[in-house]
Amino acid sequence: MAEPRDTAHFPGEAQLDAYGNGGFRFADMSHKGSILCLPSGIWEWGAATPADITAESLAKVVEEAANIEVFLIGTGETHVHLDPALLQFLREAGLRFDVMATGPAARTYNALFSDRRKVAAALIAVENP
Repeated sequence: MAEPRDTAHFPGEAQLDAYGNGGFRFADMSHKGSILCLPSGIWEWGAATPADITAESLAKVVEEAANIEVFLIGTGETHVHLDPALLQFLREAGLRFDVMATGPAARTYNALFSDRRKVAAALIAVENP
């Protein structure tokens, strides 16, 4: 299941230092696997493929929607169109979002984070940056 796990959580917002090799680096730490970058912190996320991106796997994002200005979804090494029902669910939750490959999503996250925007991201880990 692609839900965040409470045991793997960085309790703060952070810029991403690197991505690739199946994970991410941030805040002088490294993490193998996918992540959710939210106002409440950076969470381990069980999504490994775009098919794992579901309303259930994004429940934590929806919980924090009031504190998110822009939500980025990184679908892995390539851009994948997500289920229209999922996109409608995100709109109904009040989220403004953009879907793209993980690389551009990570770079956009960093740019918006640097501009002190209320940005969040769901990023599927990739091998190659």
